[in-house]
Amino acid sequence: MIDIRVPEAGESITQVELAKWLVADGEYVEKDQEIAEIDSDKATLTINADDDGVIKIIIEEGTTIEPGKVIGQIDNSVKKEKKEKPTEDKKAEKEEKSEKTAQETQTEKEKESDEEKKKKPEPTEAAAVGFTLSPQAKRLLDELEVSAEEVVQNPDNKRITRKDILQAIAERVGGDKEVSANTAAFATIWQGSRDSKKIKMTTLRRKVAERLVAVKNETAMLTTFNEVDMSAIISIRNQYKDKFEKKHGIKPGFMSFFVKAVTSAIPLFPQVNGQIDDGHIVLPDYADIGIAVSTPKGLMVPVIRDAQKKSFAEIETVIAELAKKARDNKITIEELTGGTFSITNGGIFGSMLSTPIINPPQSAILGMHNIVERPVAVNGRVEIRPVMYVALSYDHRIIDGKESVSFLVAVKQFLENPAAMLSPGKKPEELLLGL
Repeated sequence: MIDIRVPEAGESITQVELAKWLVADGEYVEKDQEIAEIDSDKATLTINADDDGVIKIIIEEGTTIEPGKVIGQIDNSVKKEKKEKPTEDKKAEKEEKSEKTAQETQTEKEKESDEEKKKKPEPTEAAAVGFTLSPQAKRLLDELEVSAEEVVQNPDNKRITRKDILQAIAERVGGDKEVSANTAAFATIWQGSRDSKKIKMTTLRRKVAERLVAVKNETAMLTTFNEVDMSAIISIRNQYKDKFEKKHGIKPGFMSFFVKAVTSAIPLFPQVNGQIDDGHIVLPDYADIGIAVSTPKGLMVPVIRDAQKKSFAEIETVIAELAKKARDNKITIEELTGGTFSITNGGIFGSMLSTPIINPPQSAILGMHNIVERPVAVNGRVEIRPVMYVALSYDHRIIDGKESVSFLVAVKQFLENPAAMLSPGKKPEELLLGL
């Protein structure tokens, strides 16, 4: 028998929750197979089998336990029986039988198909047109349990996306007094049952909730706002995205520009990167930037170490790797701790403006939002420009209003003129992207 013990989840973590068994009691497992998930107040970790054998579950899901505790056992004396190799005669007999079965099945299918055709009515004009759906659109329709024809009209037989469906829903529910039969059918999809269900909060979500309340109660948090003309960044991305992807194997995103702008502005206003520790102000001579990532388990903030030293390609690569690990529950405690400043992007969900909450013990966090074309005064003329509102929440105990506002203005200037983040005398855009 081999004991299955809860692994250490970090120096400061004394309790974890057995979130989920990935196998059933009495099931045969193989060495290194993932068998359980545990939730700490920082991340979700997996437990792997140390050997082949039959598993015995001792501790049930949802139980709070200490690292090192035995939660199950593997009986490695039980070995899986190996299938004996079939002889040539047996092989031939099996193949013949398989071929015969396939022929019989095909005949049955043809009969059933003929019968179905007789039963089915002729297709309507709408059905004959047909719909080409994206995978996300098909998934949404399956969840709503409706057909594409009930929601959208598609006379040109164009590819329908999830966005098309959501837009069609919004237009139909939005207030048109002439409600068609399709609209009426859609409007009654969800009627409610007056029932409710209770879902237990995960350890991670409970801890995040506690930390957020603590930040509101223990810090003097304020938020300052500004707007950024994203024309220069969008132009650079459009001009060099193919060349960038060909060389580095990843597309240039907006987040890398913001990380570089933040690390360029921090030396000018170091308190923004600092924190309070036992009556002292600690000012790191490096920037470990946390990037907020939404996961099924809750919000996580993986950290890009020494972001001030990294190129655009390195930043994009690290962000992609950390975000994937966070969403797949593969991220480690070390990758989630020790940040000095954080960035969160609510724009990917459509947020126009928000006040992000500081991630303690950090003293500031930058909030990105969606990019919207807005009228802007440029040299005495009104022009339409892609504009993003940005927000900087900061702890007023360590950062003064002048520093916070000046820092955000510096970030804005670096974003609107990316070449300012480089040494003078060099070719700006290509050097910026490491091309």
